[in-house]
Amino acid sequence: MPDCTVVVITYNDAARLPRAVRSVLRQTQRDLEVIIADDASTDDTARVAAELVRADPRVRHLRREVNSGGCGAPRNDGLDAAASPYVMFLDSDDELPRHACKSLLAEIRRTGADFVSGQISRLYEWTGRTEPYYPELFAARRVVEGIREEPRLFLDSFTTNKLYRVSFLREHRLRFPEDIHYEDHVFATEAYAVARRFAVVPWPVYLWHRVRDGSSGSPSISLRIREMENVRHRLVAAWRSDDVLRAHGLAGLVPDRQERFLRQDLRVYLNPLPRRERVWVKEFAALVRPYMERIPAEVVDRLDPMTRVCCHLILEDRIDDLMVAAGSLTGHRPPPRAAVRADGRTYWGTTVSPGMDITSLRLAELPFSASRLRHEVTELSADGERVRMTVHTYDPFGVLPVEWRACLRLGREQVPIRPVPSGEGGYTTEVDFTVRRGCEPRIAFTSLATGHTTCDRLIVHPGAEPIDLRRVRLEACGHTAYLRAREHRSIRSLPRRIARRLLRIAGRPRHKLLAYRALTMLLPARRDLALFESDVGKGCTGSPRAVHDEIRRRGLPVETVWSVARGRGDVPAGARTVRRGSWRYVWTLARAGIWVDSHGFPLDYPKPRRTRYLQTWHGQGIKSIGFDAPDLRSDFDRPREVWRAAVARWDALVSPSEEFSRLFARANGYTGPILRYGTPRCDALVRGVPRTDVHARLEIPPDRRILLYAPTYRDRAMGGGASVRADLALMAEELADEWVVILRTHPVERYTVPEHLRYFVRPAGTYPEVNDLMLASDALLTDYSSVMCDYAITGKPMLFLIDDWDDYRLRERGVYHDLPAIAPGPCVTTTGELIDRLRDLPGVHASYASRYAAFRDLWCADERGDAASRVVTAFFGDAGRGGGSGTGRAA
Repeated sequence: MPDCTVVVITYNDAARLPRAVRSVLRQTQRDLEVIIADDASTDDTARVAAELVRADPRVRHLRREVNSGGCGAPRNDGLDAAASPYVMFLDSDDELPRHACKSLLAEIRRTGADFVSGQISRLYEWTGRTEPYYPELFAARRVVEGIREEPRLFLDSFTTNKLYRVSFLREHRLRFPEDIHYEDHVFATEAYAVARRFAVVPWPVYLWHRVRDGSSGSPSISLRIREMENVRHRLVAAWRSDDVLRAHGLAGLVPDRQERFLRQDLRVYLNPLPRRERVWVKEFAALVRPYMERIPAEVVDRLDPMTRVCCHLILEDRIDDLMVAAGSLTGHRPPPRAAVRADGRTYWGTTVSPGMDITSLRLAELPFSASRLRHEVTELSADGERVRMTVHTYDPFGVLPVEWRACLRLGREQVPIRPVPSGEGGYTTEVDFTVRRGCEPRIAFTSLATGHTTCDRLIVHPGAEPIDLRRVRLEACGHTAYLRAREHRSIRSLPRRIARRLLRIAGRPRHKLLAYRALTMLLPARRDLALFESDVGKGCTGSPRAVHDEIRRRGLPVETVWSVARGRGDVPAGARTVRRGSWRYVWTLARAGIWVDSHGFPLDYPKPRRTRYLQTWHGQGIKSIGFDAPDLRSDFDRPREVWRAAVARWDALVSPSEEFSRLFARANGYTGPILRYGTPRCDALVRGVPRTDVHARLEIPPDRRILLYAPTYRDRAMGGGASVRADLALMAEELADEWVVILRTHPVERYTVPEHLRYFVRPAGTYPEVNDLMLASDALLTDYSSVMCDYAITGKPMLFLIDDWDDYRLRERGVYHDLPAIAPGPCVTTTGELIDRLRDLPGVHASYASRYAAFRDLWCADERGDAASRVVTAFFGDAGRGGGSGTGRAA
C-alpha cells in the first residue's frame, strides 16, 4: 500500500498533463501513487496518459466513457480507486511543489487531524511571478478544533491544497457533487462541518498556474467568468453550502460562509465588471440579488467600503452606478464622480445612505498631494500622429484650491492644459498632443499657493478601440480601463534594441572595474577634486553634506562632485553631479584626489594612489556592525576579505563619541586616524536650525503634534516592510485628532503607506534631510535605529517599540547594549501600550530624565555644533596649498 494517493483530474489537456504528473513523481515522498482521472477526453490525453503509465509503475489511468461536464465525477472516481490511507487532488493544469506530499503527511500524522490545509501559490505564467493566496489564513502553523473555532477559514474552500485521511472521507460519506461546477465549495464546507480537528500549515503545497485571458487552449472553469452559466453554478454551490451547514446543526455559521461568498465569489465577477456590457451587468445583478437578499446586513457591514457600496447598488438595481463603483475595487482605485459629506461621514454618490458610507477610506481627508480627482476621457481620436482628447474631471471632495495650474503628463513630458468649468460639475479639458514613448498619461493639478501637486490616471471607456500611432498604441488597460500608451515592438526598433544590448554588455560591472583600474594606473589623481557620496547616492545629505557646505563656506579651492542615484535631487548649488555606477562616475572615482562618503564607495574599487578618503559613517548605536553583523560574522572568507580591504582604504574616520570609537573601530578592524569631534550632520541639531519647512512640505496641519516613526530594517526580511511593526490603523483611530505620524523607513526598506492612512501618516522615506524631521517632530518612535543617538541631542521624548527584542538580539542583528536597561524612554511591545504612553507623554518623559541624561553622556557628549568645522580643519586644512595629508589622530 502506498503512503499517499494523488488524484490528477484532466479533460482535453494532453499538453499540460505530463507536467502535473511529473510534479507528483518528483516528490520527495517517493512511496505514492498517481491516479489520472480522465473525464472522457477527446484529444490526445489517452495516449499521453498511457505513456506516463508505462514510464512509471506508480501511475494509473482511469477513463470515463462519457464526459461528466465538471470536476466532481472524476474526483470521485479517483477517490474510489485510492489504495492508500491519504489522498490529495491535483488539476492537470497545475503542479505540486516538491515537498508538498511529504510535509503534509508528516503534519497529519503528527497532529492526528482529519485533513491538513496548506498555502496555495498562484503562478502567473506570463511573468513568472508567484503570489500567495490569502496569506493571512496561513500565517501560523496550527491545529483547529473544528470550524467553529475559526470560521474565517471558509475563505479556503479549495480541495487541491489539502491532504485528507481516506478513512475520514469514507466514514462521513463525503462525495463531490457531480451536477454542478464549484463542487469543491460544497465538498469543503461539508468537510469543515464534520471534521473534529484539522491542521493548517504556512508553506506552499499547491502551485496554481494562471494564464492570460484569451491564451491558447480552453479556459478552466474558474476563468469562464464571462459566462452567465458560470455565475449560476457558483450561486448553486453557495446555496448548497449553506444548506450543508444547516443540516449539520451549524446554522450559526451560515453568515460566515456567506461572508466568504461576498469577499471572494462575488468579487470574482465585480472586479472585471466595468468592462462588461450593460445588459450583462443587469442580468448578473438580477441573478445574484435573491441570494444576497438572504444575507444579514451585519455581514455586509464587515466588508471593505467599496465592496459594500457595490452590494448596496446590486440590491437597489442601480446598474449604471454599479459599473462606476466596481471600477474602484482594483488597480489604481479611482475616486467616485461625486461624494457627500454629512455629520463627519463621507458617502459615495449624491445621497446619504448607510450602505454608501466610505468614510473609512479617508479620501476626503487626504493632504492635497495625495488627494484624488477622477479624469474620464469622453472623446479620443487621432489625426496622423496628433491625438485629440476631451477629458471630464470630477472633484468629488472639493480639494482643488482657488488658484491652480494644470498639465497633461506624458512620462517626463508635460503639456499645459486649460480645464474649464462644465455645466455638469467639475471641469472639461480639450487637448491635442503627441505621444513619443510608452507611458501612462496623467493629469496633474498644482496649487499655486503651496506648490503641491496631485496627479491621477485617465479613465477611458472599456470598449474603446485601441489607437495605433507610429511609435505607440493608445489602449484601455486593466479592469479600471485607464489609458496607457504602449510602445510597438516592431522590427524597426531592432537596431535600437541591439545597440542598447551592446551598451549594457559594455557597461557590466566587471568591465567598468577593469576600466577603472586602467585609469588609476594611467592618470594621476587630482588633489583639488573631491567626490562626495551619501547613503550610496540616495541623497546629498548627512555628514558629507555638512563637510561639503563647510568647504564652500571657507572658499577652499576644491572642486566638488556629488554621486547621486538616478532621479535623486537636492544637489548643492553649483556642484556637479555624476550618476552612481555610470561611466562618468567611474572616471570621477579614478580622478578624484579626495573621497568623502558616509557608507562606502564600491567595495572592490581600490583607492587610487595619492587619493585621501574621509569616512564619516552614518550612525552609531546599539546594533552590531562590521564583522559582528550577520552578513560578515559567518566563516565565509570572501566577504570578510572584501570588507577588510574596503576599510583599509580609509585615511580618517569621523567619530561622534568615545563609545562609537570603542565599538566601531574594533568591529571593523580599523586602526587609522580617528577624528573625534562630534558628527558633522548633527551640527544642525545642536543649532536647531532646519533647512526646510517640514510642515509645509509634508502638508501637516499646524494644530497637529508630530511623531517621527523611524524603525530600522530587519536583516532576514530586508525590503519587505517588516520593520513597520506599529499598528498604524489603530494609532490613526486613537490619535489622529492630535497627532500626525511621519514615517521615516530605512533606505533599504520598501513600504507603501495604505491610502486610507495617508491622512494620518506622511511617508518620508526619501525626505532629503532627516535632521529637519527630527527638529520638526515632538517625539520619536523607533526600535533599534541609530537615529536614537542623534535624536537625544534635541532633548525631546523618545519611545521604543521592541516587540521582537529577543528575536532581534539573539537571532537577528545582535546588539552591544541592553536597550531596555539604557533606553531614554519607555520600551513597549504593543501599539496599545504605545498609545497610552503618548497620551501621558510629558509625565512619561519626565520620569526618564536621569536615564535620558546618561544616554546623552554616552553618545552625544562630543556634540557641540562645530564638528564639520573641526573635521574640515583636520582633513582639508592644507587643501589649497598642496601640502601633506592633513589627517591625524584626534581621539
